[in-house]
Amino acid sequence: MTWTVWAAIVIVILTVAALIKRYETRLVLLASGFLMTCLSLDPMQGLNAFAKSMTNSGLIMAICSAMGFAFVVQMTKYDVHLVKLLSAPLSKLGLLLIPAATAITYFICIAIPSAAGCAAAVGPTMIPLLRRAGVSRPGTAAAILGGTFGSMLSPGLSHNAYVAKMANLDVIQTIGVHMNYTLVCGAISMIGVTIMCILLGDYKPGSVSEDELAEESDVQRVNILKALAPLVPVLILVTGNLWIPAIKMGVAQAMIVGAIYTLAVTLSDPQAFSKRFFAGMGNGYGEVLGIIIAAGVFAAGLKASGLIAVFIEVLRGSNEIARWGGSLGPFVMGVITGSGDAAFAFNEAVTPHAPSFGMAVPTLGTMAALAGALGRMMSPISGVAIVICGLAGASNPIELTKRLAIPMIIAIIFVALAMV
Repeated sequence: MTWTVWAAIVIVILTVAALIKRYETRLVLLASGFLMTCLSLDPMQGLNAFAKSMTNSGLIMAICSAMGFAFVVQMTKYDVHLVKLLSAPLSKLGLLLIPAATAITYFICIAIPSAAGCAAAVGPTMIPLLRRAGVSRPGTAAAILGGTFGSMLSPGLSHNAYVAKMANLDVIQTIGVHMNYTLVCGAISMIGVTIMCILLGDYKPGSVSEDELAEESDVQRVNILKALAPLVPVLILVTGNLWIPAIKMGVAQAMIVGAIYTLAVTLSDPQAFSKRFFAGMGNGYGEVLGIIIAAGVFAAGLKASGLIAVFIEVLRGSNEIARWGGSLGPFVMGVITGSGDAAFAFNEAVTPHAPSFGMAVPTLGTMAALAGALGRMMSPISGVAIVICGLAGASNPIELTKRLAIPMIIAIIFVALAMV
């Protein structure tokens, strides 16, 4: 191996350390990528990757429109109506409320693909239900966190749009590649969290005082039309692709239709609504596409240094190495960084070469994305874990890791064995 490869290995280790320390993700990836291209005497490769990623039209349309729609749904609180509609029949379930809460969060996350946003929507309704049933604070938080990777089935998730663009598929086709595996992982999470909560003594009926449960959601009465609003784009995309070709459309178009429906139902100030929608689009570019752009520069640095070529040769040597490298790599990065976005860098650098070691691009790309999401689920430093701990009053995110680690490890082993 050349000296630039060894230098790249050191830089990658330092990059991982910086991400663990919670330094700004985009800054870390950009700095590391540009440093590797400069050491390789090819700085233009990093600059060109930055410019190319900025103008990726397919990703910009899908991600920015999805974030704009998410912002107006949160502004109108229609996400809370959806949560209350789904949770209303659950108050008498007792212990079964734990897997039910995980399942509902999983489903809601398809309509609200932001894990933290989904938790913020689900928490005010589900947390009092779980606590009133006698579930401890850590158990309550774990039950909700266990469903926050349902976004893998969302057409608005940036990872699905990213892999779809790379594989020359539409988003619904890309979701179809991993849907069955993602559903099985959801079942593993639902059952596993319930078992862990039982083993750790989280379910004790009658153990919670009524005074503790005084705070309720500010939405007391569900409006069906409002509750349906977050689902409109998903319903259009699924129906158009599977059953009614006449309404088949792209993600951006479906998000606009969803926003128009939301505006029509809410009858709110159109000017405020418009400002919020475009604020969400801007946030989508800065927060989500910003990471994709930075990951592209980082991948360019890895390519320029020669490290990617070495890694590809290793993967070519064995299908088993490819199987575990493509799953455990993003999974471990998700655990140590608290974010599934590590899969962007993997998919940018490695996934285009999948055919050279006997795998299909959409399979490896979606496997990496799912693995990163599963790793994030058991990370004590993930943003969504911290948000849920705050909502549920759990003292330490590590308590959530205790309840989710074993189910997520089982899930990633299943992914590695089944998807390749």
